[in-house]
Amino acid sequence: MSQTNQDPIFQRIEEVKQAVKEVLDYAQSLGATAAEAAMSSTSGLSVSTRLGEVDTIEFNQDGGLGISVYVGNHKGSASTADLSKEALRSVVKKAVEIAKFTSDDPCNGLAEKALMAFDYPDLDLYHPANVSPDTGIALCKAAEEAALAHDKRIINSDGATFASHQGLRVYGNSHGFLAGYPRTRHTLSTMVIGKEGKHMQRDSAYSVSRIYSELKAPQAIGIEAAESTVAKLNCQKVPTQKVPVIFRADIANSLFGHLVSAIGGGALYRKSSFLLDSLGKPVFNSCVSISERPHLPKGLASSPFDSEGVITKEKEIIINGELQTYLLASYAAKKLKMQATGHAGGIHNWLVQPTQGGLASLLKTMGTGLLVTELMGQGVNTVTGDYSRGAAGFWIENGEVQFPVSEITIAGNLKDMFMNVAAIGDDIEKRGSVQTGSVLISQMQIAGQ
Repeated sequence: MSQTNQDPIFQRIEEVKQAVKEVLDYAQSLGATAAEAAMSSTSGLSVSTRLGEVDTIEFNQDGGLGISVYVGNHKGSASTADLSKEALRSVVKKAVEIAKFTSDDPCNGLAEKALMAFDYPDLDLYHPANVSPDTGIALCKAAEEAALAHDKRIINSDGATFASHQGLRVYGNSHGFLAGYPRTRHTLSTMVIGKEGKHMQRDSAYSVSRIYSELKAPQAIGIEAAESTVAKLNCQKVPTQKVPVIFRADIANSLFGHLVSAIGGGALYRKSSFLLDSLGKPVFNSCVSISERPHLPKGLASSPFDSEGVITKEKEIIINGELQTYLLASYAAKKLKMQATGHAGGIHNWLVQPTQGGLASLLKTMGTGLLVTELMGQGVNTVTGDYSRGAAGFWIENGEVQFPVSEITIAGNLKDMFMNVAAIGDDIEKRGSVQTGSVLISQMQIAGQ
């Protein structure tokens, strides 16, 4: 951690751990055979400006506790934002009362004790910054000013926002597991509007980090937003056809997000996934390999344990196109007669292995086709794999950008799309839980004119 244990947040974590322990003990005193509780809190500053004028200044302080109790195979859950001793006792009583009315389900219960993260690493996720509202406002103004000054076609701003938050997470259960850690997150973003003739477009840029000093300079963010906006002006339509498609790195993670949904335990035991019975089988072209690295220091999706206390471990998700693991919380694992994988609450730093150079290299490989830089709508069915979304981007010929494209739909089936991944760039986007470069799919249907 960047701070010593003298930081007040560490004292707060100890207080919260004590409160969680008392809640668990109280639940068992009321007849619960097992119990688990999680408490989180976040505090910080958020400011926004528009055209140099202060729009909002907010100081946030949020927190809450959730508890699940098990009376045999009966489960009751309750939560509260009131963290007084009386409120915590009241919420435990409600959870135990609820459990009396729920159905008997043999898959209910805690994750296995052997999987608990009794010995977990410090991932260096806590880097607080004492940023004043004046400093946040100055950052926002600088980002907007840089965008507006960069190109005369940038005629307006949708505003800029800066946020700096710190928080903590504590989880405990009646296996005797009780742990917590602090974390921070800092962001800066801006969105601007461009116009040329009768055509108008908007686009944004942002930076996010655990560490305040590692945010991009506001001027760089403003210039990136301006350049992205101007590049989209004077969009054209293209004819309906089948062509290769590249998903630019900053939206390519959505493709792998559909994989997360399809191999998640809930979809599998309900038999509502297009990747049923795919373990150990090819689900991607053999050029695709994905690793999970949950313990990357300072990682935005790093976590020492999942939301059930199960320790997170390095895993290979895809090796040469073959699916190596499902993503199972304890309930789904019991339903499927498998073991929990440490994914209750989500994934942790997926690294998609590149196969060649950056976006320019992929454009040359593609030759002629569509570069997608924006997706719209939610037309994805993870039961069947059918995929249809509104899109915008750029038409490519001979590996070079020709003109911006809008008002089109791209369509296919995720099974085919995954198998048709032809290359992955090394222009890796690191701002999310999936770190990937741009992705070239050898053919998709595009609907245009």
